[in-house]
Amino acid sequence: MKKLIACGVLLLLCLGGNDDPATHVQAKGKQVSKVMAEKLKHSQRVLEGIAVADFKKIETSADQLIELTKTEEWLMNKTPRYETHTNDFRRAAETLIRKAKDKNIDGATLAFFDLTSSCVRCHQYLRETRDARLPGSIDLDKVFALERKVQP
Repeated sequence: MKKLIACGVLLLLCLGGNDDPATHVQAKGKQVSKVMAEKLKHSQRVLEGIAVADFKKIETSADQLIELTKTEEWLMNKTPRYETHTNDFRRAAETLIRKAKDKNIDGATLAFFDLTSSCVRCHQYLRETRDARLPGSIDLDKVFALERKVQP
């Protein structure tokens, strides 16, 4: 009887204990990709709203973009520079909402440009961070942290 229980426990551990880090990383990557696809979809809707002066569409889509920044997948990177990029993105989206409420198409267009620029800067940072993990690379976050300490 003890052997049967031990075999059952061993079988459960083998089948249910799949904590392969590579599988976990792949699953996280898919979740992040899904959030980024949502970001692209809402950004396109903002652009559509700007093109036809649909202020409600601009406002709703910008609000959805802000909501995405509150998800676990968005907040996966905990570096100060990433947080700065996220805050820049949120501020641009909030400005976009204000300009849409004011029915200011030029202001909304500029806010959308700012929002898009914040995306580009963040993605550039993430690529640099990824590349810095390659063997023989320099850790840019450490370099920038040292620069801040050295500056008067």
